[in-house]
Amino acid sequence: MAPVDPEGTVAQIAAVAAVGGAAEERALALLEPLRRVYRFDAALISLFDAERRVQVPVARRGYEPIHQYLDSSTFVDEIERASLLRAARPMRVKDLPVAPMELPTWAEHLQPAGFREGLGAGLITPDGRCLGLLWFNSGDVTPASDEACALLQRVLPLIAAALDPLRSVRTIAGIVGEADAAAVLTRSGRIEPLPGRAGHPVVHPGSAVADVAAARLERDGACTSFLYPVDAGIRTGELVRVTALSCAAVAPGTFRAVLLVATAPPLHGLTRRELEVLGGLVEGWSNARIAAALFVSPRTVISHVEHVMAKLDAGSRTMAAMRAARQGLYLPVELYRG
Repeated sequence: MAPVDPEGTVAQIAAVAAVGGAAEERALALLEPLRRVYRFDAALISLFDAERRVQVPVARRGYEPIHQYLDSSTFVDEIERASLLRAARPMRVKDLPVAPMELPTWAEHLQPAGFREGLGAGLITPDGRCLGLLWFNSGDVTPASDEACALLQRVLPLIAAALDPLRSVRTIAGIVGEADAAAVLTRSGRIEPLPGRAGHPVVHPGSAVADVAAARLERDGACTSFLYPVDAGIRTGELVRVTALSCAAVAPGTFRAVLLVATAPPLHGLTRRELEVLGGLVEGWSNARIAAALFVSPRTVISHVEHVMAKLDAGSRTMAAMRAARQGLYLPVELYRG
């Protein structure tokens, strides 16, 4: 049976999709208008984690006895076998390309749980990215009508846009307003472009900045900022400021951080070597440890520390370290041999 007011249903789904906040909140809010499309007893809206090959639920109702199975890679294999994610339109049980009883998901889990019908579709963005799955089940044997399928197909782009992880990532990226470029650091350490934002040589795929950002986030937590050379092989090359903001909490958890590149702050005449020494001060290192890392004598480090303190108008090495951290003048120790 199709909804009594399809246009009203579309408008309500569009309104929910436009709301800010976490994707999980929007997903849960979508269940009410979606119930007008298909009278389900259980619903799953999930995002696909390709690295772990699991569907991460952002909204789930009515599947309590089989949660563990739905969270497994076996479930992903099954929905791929059933062509649910790439189908041209939403699929009912009768539309599946294989007999339902040949699918363990149906024969061993859904049917024993009391479900007799279903309606599912992939969440595909306008640029062709398959984000995850929208799946309903009912204890009623009556399949969804053609009108209901057509209506669901109509609102699927709205739902995909509402739950697109890059939407949340772009929001996080907007925190640093002066950034000139942005990219995304994945959980596995890859750097990927952030659609809609300019790129930069420092944050290209394969850049060593990925390892530095990951190490800094491990130390600093949700946010870290540091100087980075545009050409790591040139000790006197141009420096930019890289800010890494954690987005690990954004479902499905594939993205670790947003990397933002901005013009370096005023360096107060500090040389590359003085910035390296200053990095050691920020880390709380002794002169001897800095000297060992830089392959220079402790006396040379003392001289550099004096220059650093003078250029930052700091009365002590501790004050110099505090001002450097506050002004974004931290050069990661990982780059000492760059």
